[in-house]
Amino acid sequence: MQFGIFSVSDVTTDPTTGRTPTEAERIQAMVRIALKAEEVGLDVFATGEHHNPPFVASSPTTMLGYIAAQTKDLVLSTSTTLITTNDPVKIAEDFAVLQHLAGGRVDVMMGRGNTGPVYPWFGQDIRQGIPLAIENYALLHRLWREDVVDWEGKFRTPLQSFTATPRPLDGVAPFVWHGSIRSPEIAEQAAYYGDGFFHNNIFWPAEHTKRMVRLYRQRYEHYGHGKADQAIVGLGGQVFMRKNSQDAVREFRPYFDNAPVYGGGPSLEDFSQATPLTVGSPQQVIDRTLSFRENVGDYQRQLFLMDHAGLPLKTVLEQLDILGEEVVPVLREEFAKLKPAHVPDAPTHQSLLAAKRQDGEEQQEVAE
Repeated sequence: MQFGIFSVSDVTTDPTTGRTPTEAERIQAMVRIALKAEEVGLDVFATGEHHNPPFVASSPTTMLGYIAAQTKDLVLSTSTTLITTNDPVKIAEDFAVLQHLAGGRVDVMMGRGNTGPVYPWFGQDIRQGIPLAIENYALLHRLWREDVVDWEGKFRTPLQSFTATPRPLDGVAPFVWHGSIRSPEIAEQAAYYGDGFFHNNIFWPAEHTKRMVRLYRQRYEHYGHGKADQAIVGLGGQVFMRKNSQDAVREFRPYFDNAPVYGGGPSLEDFSQATPLTVGSPQQVIDRTLSFRENVGDYQRQLFLMDHAGLPLKTVLEQLDILGEEVVPVLREEFAKLKPAHVPDAPTHQSLLAAKRQDGEEQQEVAE
């Protein structure tokens, strides 16, 4: 099972000091956080994609390429790549380049985004969000797997004898997660292709998450990719920890109460009860995270949101120390004990390459 962090790249005023970081400081902080994630033994760093203030992650492949040059083992991912407003050809080529630079330590999470104005900024109509996601990914899927593509659709100009360059590393496309909060059509899309389904459940109650993942698993089996419990599932989460749970609540409360995404809504206690947000001791985070399995079954990737709401970099780095030293080692051990042998691990470039080679050997044996 993979454990990691994802960032939404918000530039938010620290309510305890009144200081707002500059965009340059926030970008450099995200890099430092990614390097710290590898240092403490996490598996994944993922960044979102946004094209509006107060966010700075408008070019994920640029940032991930920079981080790739400074890391050795960390899997570099997006927590959203806007499949609706990005050109599939550009996605195909950008992430293939990143694959080569990072030695395969790359995967992608497709999403529609939740900022309405982004669509017209890139010449699209938000009312076509689902059709765009379906058509654009159908093209991207082919661009990574076919050397020459002839294609015609509704939302972009046709392609004739087109080859995306460079080709994916080792002829293996980056593994794709389809991220969704509320759209069953995206769960269906992930199942159809046999891709991963990432339910970013940070604002949603457990029952909703359970329904979405169950739909994806059922449809994954329907399309013949394996048993329902072998489908590839990822979850989001939010945590803030101190040795003493009362200290954690006291320290995090002003950030929760004043953050744009929380402020004016439910109380910290009510929100924590209704969603995966866990503010407390490391043991409380361990217990809460292990309970996710009760709703979604065995799953392959757990990402935590930790650098949001104006939290200073020093505090985020302290949180990563706790996560890497006290929480993730226990979660690895406990989840491994519970996982049946037939449930796959999270896909990596190496595992996908091995599967491709095995398929090639089997096809050669059949031909002979």
